[in-house]
Amino acid sequence: MAFDPANHKELKVTETIIPGLFVIDLVVHGDIRGWFKENYQKEKMEALGLPKFDIVQNNFSYNEEKGVTRGLHAEPWEKFISVANGIVFGAWVDLRKGKSFGTVLTLPISPGTAVFVPRGVANGYQTLEPNITYSYLVNDHWSADAKYGAVNLFDPALEIKWPIEQSNAIVSDKDKNNPMLADVTPMEF
Repeated sequence: MAFDPANHKELKVTETIIPGLFVIDLVVHGDIRGWFKENYQKEKMEALGLPKFDIVQNNFSYNEEKGVTRGLHAEPWEKFISVANGIVFGAWVDLRKGKSFGTVLTLPISPGTAVFVPRGVANGYQTLEPNITYSYLVNDHWSADAKYGAVNLFDPALEIKWPIEQSNAIVSDKDKNNPMLADVTPMEF
């Protein structure tokens, strides 16, 4: 499942089954040296339908091992996520109050794909290769006073088919103890 820059020649922004969650197909220019991409280009992406997004912070999560599984966390801010290298399996669950509560979306993310995650949608991923650098831009700063949400990565009600099964996944104790969807209070904004 190697990343091929030749398959990423057109910038495209597509809304998904989760309202406000967009998948962005990025243009990747490759040659014998490697590849180059504009990971986030405000003017072009907003012209194609991405919501206005004013970045205040850029975060990186380095994952040394294949099978690192993080999430599913929902915050009261938007995120623009991508990977600098390799491939991850991404998963999102809508935790916002409303008819889309509990809606799940999964897809692989490589350097040619980015995802815009609205506030209140839980985000998680699993590394499919070692040494993955996962990046996310956010439009607000972390605060201890903010209201956060979470749901268990392996809740059977979500029916997420993680490529690396739970017994072989590398998961923090905190994430292992996230509540099941039936026990989650929908987030309101």
